[in-house]
This record gives sequence, structure tokens and C-alpha cells, in this order.
Amino acid sequence: MLQRNRYQALLVGGCVRDLLLGREPADYDVATDATPVEVAGLFPQSVAVGAQFGVILIPKNGLKVEVATFRSDLGYSDGRHPDRVIYSKTPQEDVQRRDFTINGLLMRHDNGGVLDFVGGQQDLSAGMIRAIGDPELRFAEDKLRMMRAVRFTARFGFKIEEATFAAVKRHAAEIQQVSPERLREELTKMLTEGAARRAFELLDEMGLLEQVLPEISAMKGVEQPPEFHPEGDVWIHTRLMLEQLAKGASPTLTWGVLLHDVGKPPTFQSAAETGDRIRFNHHVEVGVKMAEAICRRFRFSSGETEQISALVANHMRFGAVEAMKKATLKRFLRLPRFDEHLELHRLDCLSSHRHLDSYEFVQRFLDETPPEQVRPERLVTGDDLLAMGLQPGPEFARILRGIEDAQLEGHLKTKEGAKEYVIRNFTGKKRKAN
Repeated sequence: MLQRNRYQALLVGGCVRDLLLGREPADYDVATDATPVEVAGLFPQSVAVGAQFGVILIPKNGLKVEVATFRSDLGYSDGRHPDRVIYSKTPQEDVQRRDFTINGLLMRHDNGGVLDFVGGQQDLSAGMIRAIGDPELRFAEDKLRMMRAVRFTARFGFKIEEATFAAVKRHAAEIQQVSPERLREELTKMLTEGAARRAFELLDEMGLLEQVLPEISAMKGVEQPPEFHPEGDVWIHTRLMLEQLAKGASPTLTWGVLLHDVGKPPTFQSAAETGDRIRFNHHVEVGVKMAEAICRRFRFSSGETEQISALVANHMRFGAVEAMKKATLKRFLRLPRFDEHLELHRLDCLSSHRHLDSYEFVQRFLDETPPEQVRPERLVTGDDLLAMGLQPGPEFARILRGIEDAQLEGHLKTKEGAKEYVIRNFTGKKRKAN
């Protein structure tokens, strides 16, 4: 449509990079010399998502294509947005404002011809992440680009060009100027794109980890008892778990893996202190509070915070599953998104002692136990207790819990049996006076 109306129009950025790498692009961006007003005039369904920066969103056939007018950016007072943009007429000018050479490539959509004004194809072939132009200026324009440099390097298995790496190290402390939401989004992508270990090692090497997640940086050098953790310290153990995270794993699972042992550094006690071995007393309780604080800091939703904290809170319970009463075990298995708890435990074992007895026990129990036995319908309700003449009050919860325990243990199977259980165990003073 743009070309039919005599405008220049080229695919640009990540979609070109992905097409050249043989990957399916997640989205498509188009650069044009048409102004936002001219673009909007051609596409009545368009939405001005960043009109002040020349960006128009065009939804079509399930895709959302961002169309941006060629421009140059002037000044970045807030370290994120340009103070002023000047529209230009050539793609050469436009790509100079972009972050990395591999994201500065343009492509004709009709014949696949590539326009490369920044050496992006050469860096793509060499597996190199290189800032366009002066890396100091690129990172001054948008501090988040330092995190993106790490993510792209890890995601594609590339290296970071020397001057680009040095510029990140020099300016790592400035990442504090980036909003928590943007940092959370970038960290979550690192955790879920299939190269989490490499990403976090790079964050550490470039001085960013201690800035964005000092609680994770604190894991380095924190020894663990070798009989349970032959692999080494808490940082090594965490990286081994990150390495095994599958691409596309749920964000809450990946954050749960990252934070499951966050309470260990502040609770470390040496063998000399305890008299027997290294211990981390109450590290789970401490870790839950730390995980909740980290989630608040990065402004996770309440649902995400709840699940991440639950993963931290319950990760040590698997050691006792074989000794649990059936009622306790079934309630454990009823935790929301239990599959994430089980997967975290599996990764935990494989990254330490490698004993999967508890994991296999739970898997067998789930395979052999019908879902209706794990989460059975309630035999008796509060209304039933009232009808039986029991006084309402806090005692109701204890009675209903006792009934459910007996049901989960397999001792009660019918409503009549449950009522008889109540009469046997909760009579006398608990009944209404006649």
C-alpha cells in the first residue's frame, strides 16, 4: 500500500535479523518516508501508538505491524525517549539511531533484497553483537540497551564486541535509571528464551547483575554441604538450574528457579559455627520474604508474586513426600500450578545430588491416583452441620477439615458416613440445646 502510493517502505529491525537467521519473526516492523499523518490516512484501522515518535500500529490478518517514519533522534534527557525527533527521507539516516548492527538491517519485502548501512550482515555472520556507531551514545540514549545487549548475546549464542562490552561495564550503574517494569520484562525474556544461564553469567561479567539483582549476586561463593550439593556453591547450583530451563518455560517457573535459594546467603552458617556441617536454617522463610520484596520491586502482578513465592516456600517439602499422610500429600498436590512445583524440584535434584526418588514417587502417585481422589467433592458442608444441630462458629472449620482429612485418607466415602463421623467426634456441648 505504501509503495503503491509512491512511498519508500522497508522491513526493518528484528524481523529482518530473524529472517536472515532462518527464524520465524515474532512481529514485523516497517520503516517508511511517509509521515505518521500520511500513514494513518492510508490505513483507517491504524492506531497511533507513538505518533510523537513517528510510530503507527496497523492491525491486519492477526498481525500487528508497526510502521515508523524515517527519523533522527535528538537528545535523550530521560535515558529512554528522544527529546525531539526529526523526520528524514532516507533509510541510511534512520538506522543510525537504532541499537545494534544486527537490528539495523532493512529488507525489501517483495524480493528479499537487503540494505545494510551499518555492517549488520557481517556481524550476523560472525556472531557479533555490536552497537551502531559510538556505544557510549547508544547506551546513553536508552539504558535498557545494556540489558538487550546481554539478552541478544545469550539468545543467539553470539559474542559482544569489545568496545560495546566495555561501554556496558562503564555504565552498568546507570541501569538503575530504567523503570522496574522494563527491567522485569527484559529479565523475564532472558529467563524464558532458552539461554538463561549464559544471560545471567553475562549480567554478572558486565557488572549488571549486582545492580539489578544484588540478591542473586550475593550467591557467589556461598558454600553448600558437599553431601547434598557436590556441584558447588549456591551460584553454581542456581546457574545449573537456569541452564536446564526449557525455552518457552512459564515466567513464574523461571523466576521461581532463580529465587528458590535466595534465602541461603543471609542464613549461611559454617560447619565451625554449627558444630557439624554447613546449614541454612530458616532459609525458606527468609527466601519467601526476599522473593516477595523482589517481586514488589519489579512490580509483578499479585498473582505472579503469589506463585513465585509459593515455589520458593514449597521447594523443600518434596524431601518429605514419601512420609506424608495421604491427606497431607493430596493437599500438597493440590497447590495451584503444581506442575511448576514438580518441575522446579526435578531441576533442583538434577543440579545437585541427582536423586529423583521423591520426584518419581510423586509422579507415580499422580499416575495411579484418579484426580477425583486427590480433589474429591466435599461430603459435608457448613449447611449440613447446621442441619445436624451444631453451633455455627470457628469450630466449623476444624470439623470440616477433620472430615476432609478422613476422606482424603480413604476412611470416609459417603455423606452418611461423614455425618456419623461428626456425631461420634463432635457431640454434647457442640450440639444446640433442645
